[in-house]
Amino acid sequence: MFTVTDAQINAWLATLFWPFCRIMAVFTLDPFYSSRNIPIRIRAVLSLLISLLIVSSIPPMPAIEVVSPLGIMIMIQQIVIGLAIGYIMRIVFTSIEMAGNLAGLQMGLGFASFYDPQHSANTAVVAQLASLMTLLLFLAMNGHLVVIEMVVRSFIVLPITAEPLKAAPLQTLVLAGGQVFELGLLLALPVVGALLVTNLSIGVMTRAAPQFNVFAVGFPLTLSIGVAALTTTLPQFVPHVQHLIDWAIRLSLQLAKAF
Repeated sequence: MFTVTDAQINAWLATLFWPFCRIMAVFTLDPFYSSRNIPIRIRAVLSLLISLLIVSSIPPMPAIEVVSPLGIMIMIQQIVIGLAIGYIMRIVFTSIEMAGNLAGLQMGLGFASFYDPQHSANTAVVAQLASLMTLLLFLAMNGHLVVIEMVVRSFIVLPITAEPLKAAPLQTLVLAGGQVFELGLLLALPVVGALLVTNLSIGVMTRAAPQFNVFAVGFPLTLSIGVAALTTTLPQFVPHVQHLIDWAIRLSLQLAKAF
């Protein structure tokens, strides 16, 4: 007669449950998998399927009951690790959206916004254009597969154990969030610089010729030069996105090692 003990059931449950928590946490914040177009049930099924596939390739689980205070602590640790990895990937998209907001604001298109179903809010046109381009490049570069590979590698770098997480990597995560402004400004710098020179030129012309109608000429000129500068920088958009994705992958693995 085939019998199953409580220890075997707990071991099977731990083998799937704790990896599922980390993977599901990543999918909760990852820019692609957290999209509203992907239902939560699909994300949960995908997380469970990945957990089943990687069971034989990750280090063994600790001999701890899942439904216990220590087991709940391990579950919280896996959720924190997964959210940290997903947060780093979110920084890439947020920095590019910020660059689009800065460029659109300087171009005079800060008021041009419409509803974005992905963010469930009104988004500036230039920011949404940059976000959609980043998402398409992310998929073209197999970024959605790279995220899954990165999560699987995180189980090798940072196995599931009962040891508490270190607090130092959280500071690194906070500093990485501060780089959103730096990365966004660097990407928008060509457009912002060109429009700064344009606005200075318009100001000089206004002082030299007070009868100059700045509203009739300034806005079309600023918009035209902004679009031209944005078009000129588009060829550099692909390597910049690739650099940001590589940076996010390296930082995620470094963070996992630091934990």
